[in-house]
Amino acid sequence: MKFLYTILLLTISSAAFCGGANDTLRLTLQQVVELAKANSIAAKQAATVRETKYWEYRTYKSNYQPQLALSGTLPDFKKTFSQTLQPDGTILFQPVHNDNSALKLDFSQSITATGGTIYGTTQMQRFTDFDRHNILYNGVPYSIAYAQPLFQFNKLKWDKKIEPLKYNESKQAYIEAQENIAVTVEGYFFDLLLAQVNLHVAETNYTNTQKIMAIANTKFELGKVSKNDILQLKLELINAKKAVGTAKRDIEVATLNLRSYTGQEGDSKIVLMVPENISRMSVNSDKVLAEAYANRSDAIAFLRRIAEAKRDVAKAKGETGLTATLNANLGFSNTSSSITGVYNNPQNQQIVQLTMSVPILDWGRSKSRTKTALANQQLVEYTVEQDKQTFQQQIITQVSLFNVMKEQLVYTAEADSIASEKYHIASERYVLGDLSITDLGIAFRENDQAKRDYITSLRDFWGAYYQLRYLSLYDFENNQKITYQ
Repeated sequence: MKFLYTILLLTISSAAFCGGANDTLRLTLQQVVELAKANSIAAKQAATVRETKYWEYRTYKSNYQPQLALSGTLPDFKKTFSQTLQPDGTILFQPVHNDNSALKLDFSQSITATGGTIYGTTQMQRFTDFDRHNILYNGVPYSIAYAQPLFQFNKLKWDKKIEPLKYNESKQAYIEAQENIAVTVEGYFFDLLLAQVNLHVAETNYTNTQKIMAIANTKFELGKVSKNDILQLKLELINAKKAVGTAKRDIEVATLNLRSYTGQEGDSKIVLMVPENISRMSVNSDKVLAEAYANRSDAIAFLRRIAEAKRDVAKAKGETGLTATLNANLGFSNTSSSITGVYNNPQNQQIVQLTMSVPILDWGRSKSRTKTALANQQLVEYTVEQDKQTFQQQIITQVSLFNVMKEQLVYTAEADSIASEKYHIASERYVLGDLSITDLGIAFRENDQAKRDYITSLRDFWGAYYQLRYLSLYDFENNQKITYQ
């Protein structure tokens, strides 16, 4: 009976729009979902966020790659007067006319394990005195240096733990955004489908009431029905006509909402097909939980949040007490009146520096920062544990809801078949004079409500279905993880 009702509804819907068949879009639920995933603003926003996260990850990866940079000042020309301090403490303004250009090529590589950095440098400086026609060169043919922070926070090491989690989280968040689009557009789909069903019901009732009204008028003339029955039928006719107008208004609003969300332009009519193929998949909480922890961005976020809290503790400790940086440089340098002279017999160059900082009196500031970070870490761990429980409970509840909706759909389909049959029997009995107008009205309303209940049950089922996909990022019909390119 449900199948017959579906065919009847589709046939009537097609007939209702036959006047503009070339301008009519006939869409299934799956087609509407795919349209929304491809064209909606939400889909474009999700794609933009995904691309942003990708380039952020690429930026993070570049921090661990060798860096090569060319820098310098070319030219550095001056023709002016400059103050010059004399031996007796006075100042004279001397004319200056020179060029002091410099060029430097730097190579650097970060060391993740220690947080230090290796540098390689070559540079050349040319000084030209135009007043005295003198040229001097000063350069470093090559040198190598190493900078090592001591007792300090190692950002590179912690970023290597956290940034991959953030990137994986963003990839799963994109899949979630796509599935959330399906959840949202499913609501718009059934808003319009219910409005179309309401219009069909209202038009059918209006037509049938007109026919019954004509029969009742004949019976009234024969004295077989009362004036009250005629008035009741007139009231039913008015209500049916009002229902047609209301349904048409609801279709316009629902069509606009669906068209806007799915990014569909134009003014073509949209006719939605009642979902025929109902998923018979069977799910259990353990399987859904396992897939959710394997696929959801929230599961990755649990690990990331705890790692970030531990990083903040390490940073607070690294900024407390003695901090030092060791710098060592080994290379060659020279000066000459020609470029080639700089590279002939260059002189050894060694530089070793140790800079340090030790707080003597900070009134407990360093200790407070560390204690605050530790307390925040504890809070994050408690919050994550609570969020895990909520995460699990939400999934368990959704699995139960899906199974209930699947059962309810069977019951409402059966009720719809019974109410439809009862309505036709009541109509025939009234024509034969074997049923009162009151009982006929009851059969009318029960039939209408049963059809609406069936569409509402379909809506609840598919809403639970797409919500389950969203919560697990797993396709239980095909037994595979949900992915998007």
